[in-house]
Amino acid sequence: MPISLTLTEGVIAADKAPIAVARITESFLKHHGLAGNRIMTANVTAHLNILPKGQTFAGGKPVDGAWIETKTPSFALASHDIQTAFFGEATDILHELSGGALARDRIWSNGVHAVDGTWNLHGRPMTNDALAGAITAG
Repeated sequence: MPISLTLTEGVIAADKAPIAVARITESFLKHHGLAGNRIMTANVTAHLNILPKGQTFAGGKPVDGAWIETKTPSFALASHDIQTAFFGEATDILHELSGGALARDRIWSNGVHAVDGTWNLHGRPMTNDALAGAITAG
């Protein structure tokens, strides 16, 4: 379940960006009751993209900011309570790691639900039911 974190260069110190990825991953697992789950911990992946100033935009104009996007099966981030808790905590993490310099209104997030059966776990495609079974076993 990939989490993509995109940052404008400099909004968070370069040495803190991997910390942001780790903490956001931990938050995702925690808010789904899966902290410590062997299968899920190994399969919540992340992409960190740091783009140069002038290459990130809002309203068609250059802006310094951060973007968090998740791609999950439909049973993840399925309730508004979990969505609010996870994306709220992820925003707090980025704001904190910026030393408060990255304004909360410059941190955007969204979640995308994938089509059932399109997950590839351990080298094989899985339906949501099969994936849920693997998670439960983990």
